[in-house]
Formats: sequence, C-alpha cells, structure tokens
Amino acid sequence: VQLQASGGGLVQAGGSLRLSCEASGTGFSLNRLGWYRQAPGKARELVASFSSGGAVYANSVKGRFTISRDNARKTVELQMNSLKPEDTGVYYCTAGSVIWGQGTQVTVSS
Repeated sequence: VQLQASGGGLVQAGGSLRLSCEASGTGFSLNRLGWYRQAPGKARELVASFSSGGAVYANSVKGRFTISRDNARKTVELQMNSLKPEDTGVYYCTAGSVIWGQGTQVTVSS
C-alpha cells in the first residue's frame, strides 16, 4: 500500500485548504484511512479519521474540518475551513496508523 498526499500550501488565517490522499495497492480498507499532523517541536497528533462508528475528529478541529472518502477513487480528503495559525504543520495521511504517506506542509499565517 502506498499513500500519496497533496493539497498543502500557505493560506491566511480564516482561509481554507483541501488535502487529498490517494491510496494505491490492495489489502487495506479505506475505513482505516485518516489524517495526522505534526507541528514543529510537537508530537504527531490525530486530526481526523474513520472508525467503525464514523468520522472521528480532534477537538481542536471539530466544526472546521471535514474528512471524506471516495471508495471508487481510493481517496480520502480533508476539507479544512476557518484555518488558524495553530493548524500549521505537516499533515500525514495514514492507513491504520501503520502505513504513512510522505506528508504535506500546511502553513497558516496570522
């Protein structure tokens, strides 16, 4: 399984970005795809993922971020609205926290 993330960039506070992760290969479930992020000097943390009960979000992004998936295209996306400077970091797509994509940088300026 390989994960290819894209869509990061530089945006002003209050703006929006949409991240996309394309999965290739077999032997995994799209239900296990999710997004983590790592800010400079901080540990990697969960942003959003799918669980058996549906989508799960970090408290800090609830109401602003939305995770979605397209089973036919094998993609999972993260729509990020009302971005804040504290959302800055490298965003990683993951399959079950076992397989990781290369990361995409998100920078939110104040």
